Amino acid sequence: MPSLANTIDALLPQTQCGRCGYDGCQPYAQALAAGACDLNRCPPGGEQTIAALAALLGRPARLLDPECGPAPPPQRAWIDPAACIGCTKCIQACPVDAIVGAGKRLHGVIEQECNGCGLCVAPCPVDCIHLLPQPAESGQRRAALAAINRRRHDARQRRLAAKTAAAPPAPSGPSPEVQTALARARALLAARGA
Repeated sequence: MPSLANTIDALLPQTQCGRCGYDGCQPYAQALAAGACDLNRCPPGGEQTIAALAALLGRPARLLDPECGPAPPPQRAWIDPAACIGCTKCIQACPVDAIVGAGKRLHGVIEQECNGCGLCVAPCPVDCIHLLPQPAESGQRRAALAAINRRRHDARQRRLAAKTAAAPPAPSGPSPEVQTALARARALLAARGA
């Protein structure tokens, strides 16, 4: 049987945008399940999600919290190929790996994978990413897209965790070789100054 947090998470749109004040849909779902926050903090979910959460939790539905911003229209990111400099900042920001490209190469959005979160827009140093309006999806299609977004986000999280685990530990200070070189340089400077 799924936990309350997982049941709540299944109702969320899985944009992982953080507009609710949490680092993604699952942390928000966990906070809701613990009673630590209000159920009206998901702008991408809008009124439909608020109503579904209210019914599940037995709480009254409320208007979307204005602190979280307005409910965005359906949208998808688009990268202007004439302006993209290939900095990869958008790739790093995308929570569902919907942007492809390589350093110093043109980037592109996989349109059917983009969840419209907009997290790629702010880090772009040349403002070449635009959010384009999309037609509204049916409730059943929204649920299917949320499931796809959740799988893609989970896969990205696993990939990043594996990459972090495989990385050599960061040195806590200068290596012995650097320490020796610094000591020698300090000794030379002290000898010249004497």
